[in-house]
Amino acid sequence: MKKLLLHSCCGPCSTQVIDVLKDKYNITIYYYNPNIDTDEEFTHRLSEQKRYCQIVGVPVLEEKFAPEQFLSKVKGLENEREGGARCAVCFKLRLLKTAQKAKELGFDCFGTTLTVSPHKNAEVINAIGKSISFDEEIEFVEGNYKKQDGYKKSIEFSKKYNLYRQNYCGCKFSKNA
Repeated sequence: MKKLLLHSCCGPCSTQVIDVLKDKYNITIYYYNPNIDTDEEFTHRLSEQKRYCQIVGVPVLEEKFAPEQFLSKVKGLENEREGGARCAVCFKLRLLKTAQKAKELGFDCFGTTLTVSPHKNAEVINAIGKSISFDEEIEFVEGNYKKQDGYKKSIEFSKKYNLYRQNYCGCKFSKNA
């Protein structure tokens, strides 16, 4: 099986995606989320991500809390609507870092759990992933994991494993959207 570095924003979003991909790829979760607004929220999501991955036997690579990486990229886009230009910049930031880390560590491909959310545009995310794939010369695993009740299944997994489900994307701008 190909080795997949799978970017994940949180444990709940990873549940359904891991379930869909586990028989096709050797998955490692990559927790890189500089968009998250507070250290407390970042740490809580990471803890839940690790707890779930331990249950299902999937390793987790993590990056440190570094909100300045996100804030510097979205400067000037603070007032954009949720789902607009700011989000596209955020997706690109996280997917580019995932692709580069995958290449650095000898993975065959990279992907993301972001498309399980009904609040995220899978077409935009997949287009960004494919562009990065071309530029970085590493395969991107495209997906729209909300299809076929994927989001609903992620909620069921979250209930089954008693996972913390946040009510916003993570950035301070989405908190009040």
